[in-house]
Amino acid sequence: MRLGLALGYWGRGPSPGHVELAREAERLGYDSVWTAESWGSDAFTPLTWIAAHTSTIGLGTAVAQMAARSPTTTAMHALTLDHLSGGRMTLGLGLSGPQVVEGWYGRPFPASPLTATREYVDVVRQVLRREGPVELDGRFHAHPYRGPDATGLGRALKPITHPLRPGLPVLLGAEGPRNVAQTARIADGWLPLYWSPDRPDAYGPAVAELPKGFRVAPMARVRVCDDLTEGLLPVKAMLGFYIGGMGHARRNFHADLMARMGYEEEARRIQELFLAGRREDAVLAVPDAFADEISLVGPRERIAERLERWREGPVTDLLALTPDPHTLRVLAELNS
Repeated sequence: MRLGLALGYWGRGPSPGHVELAREAERLGYDSVWTAESWGSDAFTPLTWIAAHTSTIGLGTAVAQMAARSPTTTAMHALTLDHLSGGRMTLGLGLSGPQVVEGWYGRPFPASPLTATREYVDVVRQVLRREGPVELDGRFHAHPYRGPDATGLGRALKPITHPLRPGLPVLLGAEGPRNVAQTARIADGWLPLYWSPDRPDAYGPAVAELPKGFRVAPMARVRVCDDLTEGLLPVKAMLGFYIGGMGHARRNFHADLMARMGYEEEARRIQELFLAGRREDAVLAVPDAFADEISLVGPRERIAERLERWREGPVTDLLALTPDPHTLRVLAELNS
């Protein structure tokens, strides 16, 4: 099982320690470093900055949001950074949800998310392969565009820049069973959310039949500490925000996933509290048991024991979310 460093996205401002953390992870033998985006900092710019300050560690987006860019734009970002980094880029993509797609990006959430994702990946692959002009008569992504307001002057184009690697890996964030099954068919890997080694069935039957060489790269909060309750607080804060605020009361993919993992009543309660403005209560309503099973928190010996469970399943890359260099070092030692 390879190790990655997950840096997430910025909060109020830039995170000054990210470059040094990435360099320390590279020195410790971590395979990759990953950045993300929500509705603030973007995923590609910090990753490019990190690429300029490192030399061997892999670079990934977990995730770049599809609604933020057309698929050709995303492919341009990926092939450019792949060249600048000497072939270290992995493209992780996610569809996000209606609240973000419509509220932040000002675009309609696709009526058929699976079709929209499939078309998006198709276009990205065409750009990266550069076998001919990009053409797709898609429902959501048409190249050239031929909609009712088209000029009729669009032409199919092939990228000017030759991609460094036509097979640049594409991973997808997916939560629902049908989405996971499609990811196994069209992508090189999967970025699970809230992975629990004890509940792979929550993602559907496709998890038991993944293709050979397929990457499974969940993100997990990791922290070496003596006080388990205190160590789980950042995990619960994250869950309170995602379950309660990252979606609408009527449609929240994260809350639905938590429900499928056996915490339906708790998920709905977290939503109610968060949407009522009681954010601290929403965080406290997150069960310690749920926060614990999707993270690696506690003394070194406890993390070592629990790490074995992560190795037994399909996980190929553990993306550790931690701002602590000591935790990075301990995890590297335990995984060696």
